[in-house]
Amino acid sequence: MELQDIKNRFSVIGNSPALDRAIDTAWRVASTDLTVLITGESGTGKEVFSKLIHSFSARKHGAFIAVNCGAIPEGTIDSELFGHEKGSFTGANEARKGYFEVAGGGTIFLDEVAELPLQTQVRLLRVLETGEFIKVGSSKVQKTDVRIVAATNVNIPDAIERGKFREDLYYRLNTVPIKIPPLRERGHDILLLFRKFASDFAHKYNMPPIRLDESSQQMMLSYRWPGNIRQLKNVTEQISIIENDRQITADVLSRYLPGQSNSLLPVKTNQDSKADISEREILYKVLFDMKKDMVEMKKLILDMIQHGGADSHLKEDNAQLLTRLYQDVHQETPSVQQSYQPVVQSSAVHSEPYYPPVTEHEEVEEQSLSLEDQEKELIIKALEKYRGRRKQAAAELGISERTLYRKIKEYGINL
Repeated sequence: MELQDIKNRFSVIGNSPALDRAIDTAWRVASTDLTVLITGESGTGKEVFSKLIHSFSARKHGAFIAVNCGAIPEGTIDSELFGHEKGSFTGANEARKGYFEVAGGGTIFLDEVAELPLQTQVRLLRVLETGEFIKVGSSKVQKTDVRIVAATNVNIPDAIERGKFREDLYYRLNTVPIKIPPLRERGHDILLLFRKFASDFAHKYNMPPIRLDESSQQMMLSYRWPGNIRQLKNVTEQISIIENDRQITADVLSRYLPGQSNSLLPVKTNQDSKADISEREILYKVLFDMKKDMVEMKKLILDMIQHGGADSHLKEDNAQLLTRLYQDVHQETPSVQQSYQPVVQSSAVHSEPYYPPVTEHEEVEEQSLSLEDQEKELIIKALEKYRGRRKQAAAELGISERTLYRKIKEYGINL
């Protein structure tokens, strides 16, 4: 079947190579019973691909059930998927069939599959491996014949690392991966979609279609579109209804694009997760650097006092220089005053500031200036405070749970 015929049948608009590759993969795998995992950002049209796979499969005359795993409460998700027996829990007044029983011979589309609780993931793994499931509150094993197409906008390998998703289930679901490109990577497909939506809304609301001038077209192509096709459709509808002038300029368009002032910046891809640093960590580094500077200043002062020379005028000049240096530091960091303050002693010849010597013992007592050591100590204290509960420890430290997990692994912390 021709690629364009598939696009026309499912109202897929666009000619980007990545989109064409995803459609071709979906069409080729449809005739098999292999499990498919569709990945892509929210709003890219993952459900369209699941319907495409079902329509070209041998199960096309069977049921197609789409389940949003993230919209079902954790306490009822097992009942929804696998069914339950009467009296199995409070409110179970009668037995109920689950989706895997109802969709026998058809296809189940599990959208946002990464949101499934770990207990439900175990049940789903059993269905994938043996085709068997057990209703909630029952001990009877039942067979099901369904094809599973799953989708997610979550980075599942990262979820596996954080203990939120089972690795064995991931490999079962990911038999055939299909990645849908985000709208910002589809180039002039953005303008094709805009014209299609503008035409649809013009017909719906009985008005002339809106058009983009050259500057607004460039803005469309430069914008990041975090909401992808869903956001583009929403923006097109808003402009179609609100604006009287059918010719849309960049100034008008910018009012409908959140954060558009930053949209012309280069798009950064494949960001390193190690760049995730909190304001608290930055503050720690500033404080440690300041402390290091103070230690260096103490050493400089001691050296100048001890090697200032025998000439009284030279010593007096050094003393005045040190006094000014102290005053400058005192103005910028008032808290230093108590830790190192000069004492002016009277003399028959002249008054000369006296600075207490910096002893070797004082230098030995200096704490480690290593940011890594301080950070490791803070993490250990937070984990001990909350008895190893990482979520609460991360909140106390002001960092994400993901960052905390990485730091624990990096520093080899075992509690």
